[in-house]
Amino acid sequence: MNHLLCGLAANAALPSELVDRLIARADDDIAGDLARRTDLTHAQAVELASRVAESAPQLAYGGRLTADDIDPLTHPRAALALLEEGNGREEWTRLFAADPVVERRERLAACPGLPADVAETLAADPDVRVVAELARWTTTSGLAARLATHPHTEVRRGVAANEATPPSVLARLIDGAELPPARWCPACDGSDVPFGLPPGASCDDGSHEDAVTELWRTAVQNPTTPAEAVAGFADHPSLLLRLLLAARPDLPSAVRRRLAADPCPAVRADLARNPAVDEALIRRLAADEAPDVLRGLAHHPRVPLDVLARLTAATRIGPTLLPRIADASAAEVESLARSPHPELRMLLAERRDLPPAVRDALAADTDAKVVRSLAPHPGLSEAQLGAILDRHGGQVAARVAANPDATPALLERLSRAEPPVRKALREIAGHRHATAPALLACLADARARPTAAGRPALPPPVVVELLSDPDWQVVEAAAANPSLPLAVMTALVRDV
Repeated sequence: MNHLLCGLAANAALPSELVDRLIARADDDIAGDLARRTDLTHAQAVELASRVAESAPQLAYGGRLTADDIDPLTHPRAALALLEEGNGREEWTRLFAADPVVERRERLAACPGLPADVAETLAADPDVRVVAELARWTTTSGLAARLATHPHTEVRRGVAANEATPPSVLARLIDGAELPPARWCPACDGSDVPFGLPPGASCDDGSHEDAVTELWRTAVQNPTTPAEAVAGFADHPSLLLRLLLAARPDLPSAVRRRLAADPCPAVRADLARNPAVDEALIRRLAADEAPDVLRGLAHHPRVPLDVLARLTAATRIGPTLLPRIADASAAEVESLARSPHPELRMLLAERRDLPPAVRDALAADTDAKVVRSLAPHPGLSEAQLGAILDRHGGQVAARVAANPDATPALLERLSRAEPPVRKALREIAGHRHATAPALLACLADARARPTAAGRPALPPPVVVELLSDPDWQVVEAAAANPSLPLAVMTALVRDV
């Protein structure tokens, strides 16, 4: 891969005539970067697709090519991309429905708006993968209902995943009522590599037990599957089934209570996060001894604040914006800001829409973890951010550097810290206010270096020097830097 030319192909400052020259010399890698250019003209897109066929699907997905530009026989992947986007031609669907390449028929089966005769052709396809894909994506409820009776479990699982499948059909897939028994599953149909089943799945006795369990798991994840149809899985031996069930918001309260007593903490933790869990069950789960359950409960959008206070004392939550904190009322925000629990103040400080008075009070907090969470909050002045740095130093440096209002002077101060704060340098490298001196300091950190190499504020001579860096990521970033001199761009293209 020519990283110099790949970076150059992505350079926003590359003149159109140099884009033309790169198109004429592009390989698959360079074409991929050229296809992502926002200034690529339609004529350039057509030329690129004609020279590098692999770029045609990407250009089609990006809206750079239309049906008039594509011959489905020479660019089948691009034609399928347009069909997937709903921009292809109806006659193409019949062409691909008879295509000998299975993967193309499979992709067609997932396309929206298929003509009825094409859908029927795909429903009778000899390859079960094609039929299963159709079952997963068809929006025709009658076809979904018919495919639910297909003799292969993988097709039935496709129906179970489809949100357009009628709820009554989804219920029948679970209980098996009124459905003929399946005859094949991926583990017993002679496939060299069974698909759709976990490693180790088997079907020695013809019961398709593992495949049926996978079908049930898929149905449980489908939000249109009736809750009463899946409620019985609360006591199923499959852990994954119970985990998926615990996350459903439409379960009867009796089923949620059974899951709250599940022997596996992971099931109780998923239940604890479930927005449908009521306050009584929240308080019951708050007495759980498993840390994962308590952490899950902390992420519940309606956990009472008194319970949340106990949770922060009982287990480590970490600095994150919890849904309950994000939705706290103005009065609750004021109360949280005065909380004697620094963990609660830290969680509040993760909000980025605090009233100025609350924000400023938290900026003066004596606890470093509170200030560290607050440091990226918009609206803090240079003096406030400087004071935060003075009080807490390296503990908050990276978070101060992440503040969108950090000034160029403050970023330069952070970049000169001794010893260097590596995380701060990585934030500075991408900061909109970073100056050339600050970016030069960022080049000393291996992880900040590729980001800094692409920043236009970097002096052009330094950008040119980075073109020969041993790290290919730095080379690509420097070649894509709009500050790269035009003469250098021209020479790079000329020397291809």
